[in-house]
Amino acid sequence: MYVIIETGGKQYRVKEGDVVNVEKLDVAVGQVLDLNQVLLVEKDGNVTVGAPVVDGVTVVAKVLEQGKGDKVIAFRYKPKKHVRVKKGHRQPYTKLSIETINA
Repeated sequence: MYVIIETGGKQYRVKEGDVVNVEKLDVAVGQVLDLNQVLLVEKDGNVTVGAPVVDGVTVVAKVLEQGKGDKVIAFRYKPKKHVRVKKGHRQPYTKLSIETINA
């Protein structure tokens, strides 16, 4: 059984026991979270697609960590003009452990 959830404007395919990194959520480490934006449910070969969400299905997840991803370097330059701009960015994330799927 797996579901497709939406959080942070992105979609994730998860099942029980998975650990996923999602866009940063404003929750404390160790807190249990209910995700109710379930777009699709697959159970025993039967697929249920929501319009836009599937009613009555929630995903219970536990927050494992708040962190930052690897640094991404954005470098631009203009040749022969001595223009060099180097910027770095680390995207914050929340690591979730999928505990149960209530379907």
